[in-house]
Amino acid sequence: QVQLVESGGGLVQAGGSLRVSCTVSGRAFSTYAMAWFRQAPGKEREFVAAITGSGGSLAYGDSVKGRFAISRDNAKNLVYLQMNSLKPEDTAVYYCARSATFTYGDTAGRYPYWGQGTQVTVSS
Repeated sequence: QVQLVESGGGLVQAGGSLRVSCTVSGRAFSTYAMAWFRQAPGKEREFVAAITGSGGSLAYGDSVKGRFAISRDNAKNLVYLQMNSLKPEDTAVYYCARSATFTYGDTAGRYPYWGQGTQVTVSS
């Protein structure tokens, strides 16, 4: 059974930094690509970042390029999202998602496993 649990969300001032984490249960963690999505109230779920199983290839949504960084620790079944230079428009629930394959995509349908989400609020 695959379970994903996010942690590390909270309230931060604009310009600040925050790191969210996702712990993934289940076997062969390094086999699967991982991603972060976010959803703000009244908006569609948005792709944030993704990483291949090995961590050798990364991808970012246009709105976070240069500010956010995704990484993973395959020994600990963890994936991270480091968020810098945060803006009020980054306020959303952030979701961790696991792919069914080694490679990633930027659409939610590519990821069959999801966490419950963690709230990130950026004050102006």
